[in-house]
Amino acid sequence: MAYIPPHKRHSSTGNTSAPAPPPASLSRRFDQSLALDGPSRPRGRRPPSHQSSAMIDIAYAAQSTSLWCIAGGCPHPDNFRLEPYPCEAVERREGYRPLVLTIAGDPPSVESEEEPPPWAAIVTGIERDLLSSLVSARSELAPRIKISFVARIGKVFFRGEPSSCLESVRRVAYSESDIRGKVSKSFSTSLPNEHIQEFEQLEMAKLGFDFDSQSERYNIKLFNKTQAGSVITCKCKVAEGGGLEIYKIEQNKLRHLVVDISCVSKDLDLRLMLYSTEVSKTLDDVGKDGIKRLVSNAVIDPNVKGGLRWSLGKDSIDGTFSIIDVCHLKFKNFKNQNMRINFRYADRIHLKTSFGDVSNELFFKFLGVSRQLRDENFEPSSVLTTVQDAVKLIWNHFLGKNGGVEGEKCKEK
Repeated sequence: MAYIPPHKRHSSTGNTSAPAPPPASLSRRFDQSLALDGPSRPRGRRPPSHQSSAMIDIAYAAQSTSLWCIAGGCPHPDNFRLEPYPCEAVERREGYRPLVLTIAGDPPSVESEEEPPPWAAIVTGIERDLLSSLVSARSELAPRIKISFVARIGKVFFRGEPSSCLESVRRVAYSESDIRGKVSKSFSTSLPNEHIQEFEQLEMAKLGFDFDSQSERYNIKLFNKTQAGSVITCKCKVAEGGGLEIYKIEQNKLRHLVVDISCVSKDLDLRLMLYSTEVSKTLDDVGKDGIKRLVSNAVIDPNVKGGLRWSLGKDSIDGTFSIIDVCHLKFKNFKNQNMRINFRYADRIHLKTSFGDVSNELFFKFLGVSRQLRDENFEPSSVLTTVQDAVKLIWNHFLGKNGGVEGEKCKEK
């Protein structure tokens, strides 16, 4: 007998002529999916559980939400598999290969004509959390606060003992319980070379994008020892004289919503994220001077990880600022009215652990959403439409398996 996920089951005792459940029921597997950060929390910065509160590299807003869900089919949980996935950076750092979700047997079942397409199901499924996160982030709007809604493609990595981790994934994938389970996971944005080559061959103009710019920069992430939990990112470019100059300082990056989506009918997975950053105008003269000295001490060296090095003792200033990590980035940017697509090469190193990696990545910034959030006449329904259009584009052209410019003809039903 074919497996019927809980959200599609109908009571045998109810009225058979009753209408189908409302669209919200389609999101059951999303609404009851993993909430990695638990219930709502009081306002303030919160570090992930594995990090010391003294140094927060990734911070979450007090009312943040973090979810995991499945899209692109309704496979039976018994067919779920967690398979080791080759990732050199993780293997060097952790000593083992991460796990990714795969489906045994036949490909995931094709949805019926009555079912919404995957991109619509994704947005419908996260609608409640998305709207509450948008409202929460919007309440913090200020001239110096920038709110961004972005998408990243890559792979959802699961961590832990394979059998117990698999049981957790199976338990929560189609759960009808109000109790949300937890699974240790992360998201890798490093893309295999074959996908990069495929994306480079896309005719972006046919997708409605114009070439915007090509750029190069260095990101230097600093920890402010005088302010617990304060992480500052200095975005730098090479000056005419050959050294570095700062063109933007950002701090207090907060994640409001993170949704990781295992796209079981595609080659790649998807992350949607809403976050806010403060474009710093509040650093005092002493702080600005210290940061400028730290950046000016950097030596550009293409032979070292991250592309920058410091002489002994020059990687901190007055016991106030110390360097967390460095990243050398090369961008190729495409843009239309509502989205910017960044093809980027990243060479990064975490100085405290000396672990580094080189990756090719693809980021999507939803410009239309950011613009709508700043509009006095904010319309949530309009934002949902903008997000759905963006997810549709990514699903059809950037996740593999019948993607590319003609990918829209190969519909997931």
